Amino acid sequence: MGCDGGTIPKRHELVKGPKKVEKVDKNAELAAKWKYCALSQEKLRRPVVACELGRLYNKDAVIEYLLDKSAERPNVEIAAHIRGIKDVKELNLTDNPAWEGDRRNAKGDCYEDMHCAMFICPVVGLEMNGKHKFCYLQTCGCVFSERALREVKTEICHKCGDPFRDEDIVVLNGSKEEQEQLQNTMEERRAKAKAGKKSKKNKGLETVSKPVESKAPSESTSTPVNGESSSGDSAPGPSGSSKTVKPAAAVGSKRSIQDMEGKSEAYKSIFTSHSSAKRSKDQISNWVTHTPYHF
Repeated sequence: MGCDGGTIPKRHELVKGPKKVEKVDKNAELAAKWKYCALSQEKLRRPVVACELGRLYNKDAVIEYLLDKSAERPNVEIAAHIRGIKDVKELNLTDNPAWEGDRRNAKGDCYEDMHCAMFICPVVGLEMNGKHKFCYLQTCGCVFSERALREVKTEICHKCGDPFRDEDIVVLNGSKEEQEQLQNTMEERRAKAKAGKKSKKNKGLETVSKPVESKAPSESTSTPVNGESSSGDSAPGPSGSSKTVKPAAAVGSKRSIQDMEGKSEAYKSIFTSHSSAKRSKDQISNWVTHTPYHF
């Protein structure tokens, strides 16, 4: 069974004990959340968007996912709550002047600081590397550290000046409890929006279904005197105006231009119904000609 050459095995080599729980490297976990897209696992690059749960994505990855949801991807369940491009907000990030990217360590012979981030807080200057909490505003998309929002309390954005409320603040890459709270807030917001759309739709249907109320003019009929009835004129009502109703036959009938009294003879001669436009039998051409008006 081995052990040749006088080797003595130890107990832990022969008896298998319980497996040790593998601990995840915190630096690697923070780098995966703050430096890589949650959907495509690629490095974050502008434009960067965030969902209502505070996860970071590349905008092109989200658009590809929305265009073809049937494609196989490693983290499809992470973006299951994203229904459209309106469910994500493009972030207004502030670049870190100390960030050099991959240019500095292109050969791999230099020390790479894992805590150096691409973006920083524009107010306090903290790096967005996961060691400090960061938030973004749903109104404008500007990103700040939680310390900046806590120390400088205001209802106007520090960067662009747009007003915001406490409900518009979303924590980026928060804990499980914070993500559950954001999940409940998102569901409540969507339920309210859906109920508002239904109420607007019902109001629109009610306005369409209501018939248009037509107000009939008030007319007073005179009593017949000496057996004669007044069928022509009628006295005006309280409004002081009387309307005459045209018969349907008169409305639908067409009048000839030649019968109009207000038109001049020169104007009437333009049309083919005028007597000058009518030709006699001598003026009508033979059937062989191209057009009967040619003579």
